[in-house]
Amino acid sequence: MRYGDGGGVDQAERVRRERVRQRAAALFAEGKSAVEVAGLLEVSTKSAYQWRRAWAVGGAKALASRGPAGPDPKLSDEQLARLKSRLELGPAAAGYGEDQRWTLARVVALIATMFHIRVGITTAWQAMRRLGYTAQLPIHRAIERDEAAIAHWRRYQWPAVKEPPPARPPGSASPTNVARR
Repeated sequence: MRYGDGGGVDQAERVRRERVRQRAAALFAEGKSAVEVAGLLEVSTKSAYQWRRAWAVGGAKALASRGPAGPDPKLSDEQLARLKSRLELGPAAAGYGEDQRWTLARVVALIATMFHIRVGITTAWQAMRRLGYTAQLPIHRAIERDEAAIAHWRRYQWPAVKEPPPARPPGSASPTNVARR
């Protein structure tokens, strides 16, 4: 089946699916049946019948993508660009000097300050995802980080610090073992 179980939510997948629907419209115009279109495009017959009904009423325009499902995002692309440039300045520039992390609560406060819009944590998370941020993965490493020192410590000091596995007495786990009786 062409439309996978995972669902296509990004722009590239919507474009690909629209190409499939437009190809279906062309096949319907050639006189192909819904079952033939389903076989040729590797989609379900149910989808092909729905597309045929829509095509019969509105032509190829009826099969065009309507965009992403759900409500429009609260922040426009221009607002997101401004938010991203502000986030890149870091939390200290926003007055959070004690801790150099962006939390969702801080992003909500920043959005409220910048755009005078009240949003929830879920909306802030969606905005961060649209900007390419991920959970608990800092974009920048600490300036003080010394990769050579870390590699040296892991190679030479960690084995000495690491606790060896507990010693076990030699023997058998067999229930017929004479030593276990």
